[in-house]
Amino acid sequence: MMRWLYLIFILMSISCSTKVGDVDAFLDDKFNANLEEGTNVRIIYSDSAKIKLIVNAPSLLRYNEEGSTSDVFPKGIMIEFVNDENQTDSWLKAESAIRESRTKKITARGNVIFYNARNEKLETPELIFDEQQRIVYTDKLIRISQAEKGDTTYGFGFRANQSFTVFEIKQKVQGKLNVSDFIAEFK
Repeated sequence: MMRWLYLIFILMSISCSTKVGDVDAFLDDKFNANLEEGTNVRIIYSDSAKIKLIVNAPSLLRYNEEGSTSDVFPKGIMIEFVNDENQTDSWLKAESAIRESRTKKITARGNVIFYNARNEKLETPELIFDEQQRIVYTDKLIRISQAEKGDTTYGFGFRANQSFTVFEIKQKVQGKLNVSDFIAEFK
């Protein structure tokens, strides 16, 4: 029995190294303990056993820092907003996004499209979703198309509920309106 323990001790001594260079070479320069990577991810965010948000992305980089994580979606993102009746009623697509766990905000950038079940569509270079307040907003240039009404509105700054059923444009509003619908509303 003693011979086996002696043999195991010798093998362990030969196979282990305490040299910093050897350890660094073993771990490789690309190893980062604070980074998690995923492909073709689907993340479901819930609160009190109710789904609030579904995130789909081809790539995820999760950076773990002290007390906080940052989820980076460098190759695009598709978010489905789920209402209290457990139905998806609005969607957001973007070329990239970042979610900060500390602030509970998702910042979507690059050809951002936010649309709802009524076929209304917002286009902007950047849009922020506040998970706690359940609102989306931006101070950038926006374009809203309302296909059913034939309206297109431009402006700077935007704020809406996550369902995109109630919204506000902050400033410099210009647009094309379908006059016959506009007149019919005032008769």
